[in-house]
Amino acid sequence: MSKITIEFFHDVICSFCFPMSYRMRELAKLMPEVEIVHRSFALVREEAEFDQMFGSRAAAKDEVLTHWEQANQNDDLHRFNIQGMREADFPFPTSMKGLLACKAASLVGGEAAYWDLFDALQNAFFVQSRNIGDQDVINEIVRETGLDFGKWQDHYQDPKTLEAVERDLRLVEHYGITSVPTLIINGKRPVVGALPLPRVMSSIQKVME
Repeated sequence: MSKITIEFFHDVICSFCFPMSYRMRELAKLMPEVEIVHRSFALVREEAEFDQMFGSRAAAKDEVLTHWEQANQNDDLHRFNIQGMREADFPFPTSMKGLLACKAASLVGGEAAYWDLFDALQNAFFVQSRNIGDQDVINEIVRETGLDFGKWQDHYQDPKTLEAVERDLRLVEHYGITSVPTLIINGKRPVVGALPLPRVMSSIQKVME
């Protein structure tokens, strides 16, 4: 059997990445021989991008929550707390703090630690209506995962960790990725969107043939 490596490009603030991460967890159980590598994708790198896309950061909320409604229908467990976010009084977060936090986690505990923190941040945002753009909230969530906080913080503050995120973002350009979630199978075959698990597995089978 040929080796299968899947690069899973995602963003902590990406609503469709939330159901896709759950499906990739299921895939990992069904196909443990498949290696899953987590990669950063920044939907909103700077606050000013909210103005460019939506007119203002405040105006982004109504539009983005329509995406949440669609993602909730896509989600196998329908976990999104849309009303909770509608009532929340903080602005939508940008991507980079969360991506940097996950990359720092991987430098402490490998891909498993990255994935655990990624899922914890997404659950905090989409289900618990917590502000994952707030540094104190990120710190709380890191502690909740059981990760060694001191080691994580050292990596989080290390410029080399940002460089690692930037390498992922260069891979985004290399592969021509324009949206997430996107899977790249063995560096070639792209699987774009929060697809049902059987379709993802079918794409993997084609590579293995």
